[in-house]
Amino acid sequence: MDTKKHYLSRVYLYKTLALSSSLAALPGCSYNSLPKPPAVTDNRPVLEQVAGNYFLNTSFTAQGQDERIRFVIMHYTALNEAESLAMLTGPQVSTHYLVPERPQWRSGMPVIMQLVPESKRAWHAGVSSWAGWSALNASSVGVEMVNRGYTELPSGLRQWYPYTPQQIKAVSILLKDVIARNQIQPYNVLGHSDVAPLRKSDPGPLFPWEQLAGMGIGAWPDPQTVEKHLAGRAPKQAAVVLEVQKSLKRYGYDQIPQTGELDEDTRKTISAFQMHFRPADYSGNADAQTEAIAKALLEKYRQ
Repeated sequence: MDTKKHYLSRVYLYKTLALSSSLAALPGCSYNSLPKPPAVTDNRPVLEQVAGNYFLNTSFTAQGQDERIRFVIMHYTALNEAESLAMLTGPQVSTHYLVPERPQWRSGMPVIMQLVPESKRAWHAGVSSWAGWSALNASSVGVEMVNRGYTELPSGLRQWYPYTPQQIKAVSILLKDVIARNQIQPYNVLGHSDVAPLRKSDPGPLFPWEQLAGMGIGAWPDPQTVEKHLAGRAPKQAAVVLEVQKSLKRYGYDQIPQTGELDEDTRKTISAFQMHFRPADYSGNADAQTEAIAKALLEKYRQ
């Protein structure tokens, strides 16, 4: 073995043993309860590389680690392309990817704008939470779609603007890559309205979650399982509010109240869930079909 490498390996071992002895002397810390350091022998390969002005020893790997990026969060910009680009390259809001309404294609591949590297945090989710995780900017990839969102009609209803087929094809290619590289679970491919249901409605009811799920992108309930949990009830039949609240909380909507009351926060959260998984009716009512969809998702993804 190279003399210098042998010396560095010995120094690393002595420092590890010294640290273990120090920890044993701390109040409430038992040396016997600590995991034993990996065995080091003179013939163990030492993996070193120069990192700036020091050597980096990568001979050991901690078991306690996972992927930093756990979520993909979908948005619409509510602006045209020029306005979207100006907003998302400014100092207040940012995103990792921006998908134009009509992307250019080169050699059969879409051109998608990357505004923030995935290794850095973008400011797209704001105050947000999902399944016990909060401040999701730190653990997510943000994808913005150029889309005007909706117009408020005099009747109080919303006129939603559709996504273009080229845009959906482009984003499906992007999402497959992002999900595969970061090993993102289907139930962690989300809309902004899923992680901030009290204040956000994007990507809206016209975002084709079911179509994307058919391509292996995101979660979707199995129809047969939904029917099983519907158990012969009419889809719009009133369900027990607390049962719906409990099911949505287990799935990931962790801020939904658990009161058994159809209050404003509960209704908004149910509406966000329906917008994702039953976009034909996102009234926010706690009905039998909503409960059945939630339970089908739990059975498929959250066992």
